[in-house]
Amino acid sequence: MAVRSSGGSMPRSLHGAADRATDSSALEKLARAGFAASGVLHLLVAFIIARLAFLGAGAGGGGNADQSGALATVAGQTGGAVMLWVIAVGLVALGLWYLAEAILGSKPKERGEDKTGWKRLKPLGLAVVNFAIAFSAARFAMGSGQSNAQQNAGMSAQLMQSGWGKALLIAIGIGVVAVGAYHVYKGASEKFLDELRGSHGTSVTAIGVTGYVAKGIVLGGAGLLVIFATLKADPAKASGLDAAVKTLGEAPFGKFLLIAAAAGIAAYGLYSFVRSRYGRM
Repeated sequence: MAVRSSGGSMPRSLHGAADRATDSSALEKLARAGFAASGVLHLLVAFIIARLAFLGAGAGGGGNADQSGALATVAGQTGGAVMLWVIAVGLVALGLWYLAEAILGSKPKERGEDKTGWKRLKPLGLAVVNFAIAFSAARFAMGSGQSNAQQNAGMSAQLMQSGWGKALLIAIGIGVVAVGAYHVYKGASEKFLDELRGSHGTSVTAIGVTGYVAKGIVLGGAGLLVIFATLKADPAKASGLDAAVKTLGEAPFGKFLLIAAAAGIAAYGLYSFVRSRYGRM
């Protein structure tokens, strides 16, 4: 595979390394497995949210409604450690693929004009997210996994003790709200179809729209909670997705809202399997 020009923004050696790595069919297959692993985790998060809706947090429906809760669920199964290592490997491969996309400025398997510098931030951010979840999966596989909610609340409590820390938390909250809004836009406009090869039926479109919009709303809620929690100096409410879901359950008609959230997150998980098979790499 030829090395693409970067307009001087990236060393040719980095471009060459990224090209050679993504020319490997094995890496592409592992990256596709990463989408499937993400699908499994989203389905498990959806299951946890549904359990909260029907059982409540204090009556057998406890658990963290986030990636760490999903990983803990996997860890508790027979052969869970092996499954967690498989998930970790797939997510690392997907992270490397996104990293290559950030370096090359375009999708590794496609030709085209390089993206400008700021447009490389999206695949770079996705690479970081996948690496982070892979690291968490590895920790759970080794028996040292921790709840995201507890870690986030502890970190938020420390940051809230200083002015710059509060400003950082508010900036993070705004960033999460922006990501959530983008998910809603991507789903409502059906822009996600650009990620897939070929044409697909209405069922795939419906799953994608539902999944992206639902995940966007939940992410937006989590970001708003971080902002409000920072202003009120309440670190427990700044603990991410889990806090957002449980706050949703405390609202009027909370049970129905949780069921809708569970269905939406499950739809996003199903779409991840579609992307594993038909995604443009």
